[in-house]
Amino acid sequence: MIGFMFVVSFLGLFSLVPLRKIMIIDYKLIYPSGTATAYLINGFHTPRGEKLAKKQVRTLGKFFVYSFLWGFFQWFYTAGDDCGFEAFPTFGLKAYANRFYFDFSATYVGVGMICPYIVNVSLLLGAILSWGLMWPLINNQKGHWYSADIPSSSLHSLQGYRVFLAVALILGDGLYNILRVLHRTICSFVSAARSGPTSSLPISDGGRAVTSPAASFDVKRRNEVFVKDQIPKWVAYVGYVAMAIVSIVTIPHLFPPLKWYHILVAYVFAPLLAFCNAYGCGLTDWNLASTYGKLAIFVFGAWAGAHHGGVLAGLAACGVMMTIVATASDLMQDFKTGYLTLASPRSMFVSQVIGTAMGCVIAPCVFWLFYKAFDDIGKPGTQYPAPYALIYRNIAILGVDGSSLPKHCLTLCYIFFVLAIVINLARDTCPKKVARFIPIPMAMAIPFYIGTSFAIDMCLGSAILYVWERINKAKADAFGPAVASGLICGDGIWSLPQGVLALAQVKPPICMKFLSRKMNDKVDVYIGTLS
Repeated sequence: MIGFMFVVSFLGLFSLVPLRKIMIIDYKLIYPSGTATAYLINGFHTPRGEKLAKKQVRTLGKFFVYSFLWGFFQWFYTAGDDCGFEAFPTFGLKAYANRFYFDFSATYVGVGMICPYIVNVSLLLGAILSWGLMWPLINNQKGHWYSADIPSSSLHSLQGYRVFLAVALILGDGLYNILRVLHRTICSFVSAARSGPTSSLPISDGGRAVTSPAASFDVKRRNEVFVKDQIPKWVAYVGYVAMAIVSIVTIPHLFPPLKWYHILVAYVFAPLLAFCNAYGCGLTDWNLASTYGKLAIFVFGAWAGAHHGGVLAGLAACGVMMTIVATASDLMQDFKTGYLTLASPRSMFVSQVIGTAMGCVIAPCVFWLFYKAFDDIGKPGTQYPAPYALIYRNIAILGVDGSSLPKHCLTLCYIFFVLAIVINLARDTCPKKVARFIPIPMAMAIPFYIGTSFAIDMCLGSAILYVWERINKAKADAFGPAVASGLICGDGIWSLPQGVLALAQVKPPICMKFLSRKMNDKVDVYIGTLS
């Protein structure tokens, strides 16, 4: 396992290094977690004499404590499944059944305060389109488009539409953006060649930052630092090719059903998928590596075939693809933090390489510790059921069986793939005053699969910031990022003691659930019979 981690984990680090300036400076992607981390770090290194900075740090600390205590308070009411404030039917039980509810997540309220309004509106639009319209309508076709006997969580039924339509939108948006980058880069080279050696490229990793005349001093300074301490492109190219060759040689020995040509094809397309994932994460803070992993299961499992170990081949390909796209997204998140804190990109990259190498040893050891300490790990109904292991195995079995997708699912995938490209074309060709109201397909796609609660959280964060700006714009601009960072960091830090409590088998004392009036009457009658 350690060997497998070493041969696949570093590919993601090399895959997007040449695009780091495009993602951070040109596209100005937010990467909310990276931005919040940078704001927290900058708060600790602010000059003492600046009153505003002190107030910002104090505000951050205040909301950090509020968020942490709110997470602690919520924990007491989560003793069972679908318990607590996370399952609060804010808009009614019918809406909750379709995943329309506010889950009181301080993290995503904070993320919504950082993300641009158009991102949050796009998320909400995607949530309404999918969970408000499409999924209920498709669910009404149960028995016609797919078997009524299959649970909705199966990829043969409603879940198939959720997963593959989201993937279609994501791939359409990602493909359009990477082709746009390639087009701009080629045009820049052609223009530079015609104009002579003194011309500079609008998208480059050259020795100076490209900033508009109106850019603030802080932005100019950050851009200069970010492009000054370069990571040579040849390092990324040589590193990716070298690690790919090592993987192509070694992985077939670790997983014989996964042939060398399978891995070669995976590594050809991995940078495209890594770009899609990093781009989406930069907009919404969601890492969708698992979605691309599911896609790899289907493609490579079906390619290998049921009689040639297709299940194992699909699962191994899933591990390879998920590792690459997740690592690339994490690196861009760290680059955003480094950009905002004036850290050296080269140092950030070297640190990421060292951390990845440590993880390649530590993660398998932790897994082995659990595997040896708990004999029943992975079994349903036990303390550590590992539900996703069963889910991914069933997806692999579905893929190699050659079973068709639900009726009209593939047709809808084609439609949404084209729709993503058309929307992006509209964003690029319409006047700016119109384009800023056109939604972002990548953001719209995420609620298709995940649900609506986080989109509602983020829109609430946007609404809070919008009202705050209308009341006092100067104060909102000064303290909004501090409030958002405090909410994100406090809720994130609470996950550490929550994990310790779970490992110590300390369970919450209360389960808070919500029932309809009729169901509540039945429960009261049942309790009466027990007494």
